[in-house]
Amino acid sequence: MNALVLLSGGLDSVVNFKKAWDEMGVVGVLFFDYGQEAVKREREAVKRIAKRYDVSFQEIRLDFMRRFSSALTRGGIPTLRPEELDNKDATMKTASSVWVPNRNGILIEVAAGIAENCGASCVVVGFNKEEATTFPDNSSDYLDCVNLALRYSTREKVKLACYTLALDKREIYRMGKHIGAPLDLVWSCYHGGQRMCGVCESCQRLKRAVGEDREWFVREHFRGGFRV
Repeated sequence: MNALVLLSGGLDSVVNFKKAWDEMGVVGVLFFDYGQEAVKREREAVKRIAKRYDVSFQEIRLDFMRRFSSALTRGGIPTLRPEELDNKDATMKTASSVWVPNRNGILIEVAAGIAENCGASCVVVGFNKEEATTFPDNSSDYLDCVNLALRYSTREKVKLACYTLALDKREIYRMGKHIGAPLDLVWSCYHGGQRMCGVCESCQRLKRAVGEDREWFVREHFRGGFRV
């Protein structure tokens, strides 16, 4: 088997990239520009990873998605306090704000077509059980349904795969450390500033995940890590 990795530069996709690199082989990474505020930082992270591992980088622009109603593309990204990360009401509110209609569905179907065309047997994505509670397109049920559809929409039966589907962010970070994932290149912030903001939900989840390694992460991460 060999994989095409849908890589955003975030913790989940970076760890899945390294796991696929180790176990399946990676024919290339695919990055999407759908008008997200952090696109430049995400692109920089993905390009650095592709260069470090000497794999092909391909970018797809989805300009029509810029018109979608989402804080990720329209601005107004909410903040979240650390103590709210396990508060379902608070996280459902932030999830609703940053939701991009059918984003994973669109990205995965495009990726599956590219994978079949280039001879990759699967598309690897970065899902996790922690965010699946508010983002249903991170769930195991969603992955199973997509794979059922791909049996009919791809002649070569391209599969969707994820190594972190049953893990939370802490477990994903520990896996990344264990397998030597390029954690120094991660960009998980919803914003595109000089440093990760440290207060959006994505940053808060990453900060909690790195735990005792936060000092290292801030020191080693390019352009200064988190704003604190």
